[in-house]
Amino acid sequence: MDIIVKNGTISDEEKNNYVRYLENKFPEKTLSRLEIGLDGDYVDLSYKFEDVPFERIRRVTGYLTGTLDRWNDAKRAEEHDRVKHGV
Repeated sequence: MDIIVKNGTISDEEKNNYVRYLENKFPEKTLSRLEIGLDGDYVDLSYKFEDVPFERIRRVTGYLTGTLDRWNDAKRAEEHDRVKHGV
């Protein structure tokens, strides 16, 4: 994780406190970058999270699916024979 401090310096303990604050506020996300901007008595936090893996889901022959790898031969043939419309 990248931690960048602008307009001054802070201790490692204070950096870790800001990281813990964000991890507690967004427990389902993984922090990848934290930018700490110092402005007198104020601190601006700018942060970025890791990208979430995304699997495309589509409706094929009436079923929601991501891939066709678990389909039997009959369903695969049905998908192969269907009319595909261009976008």
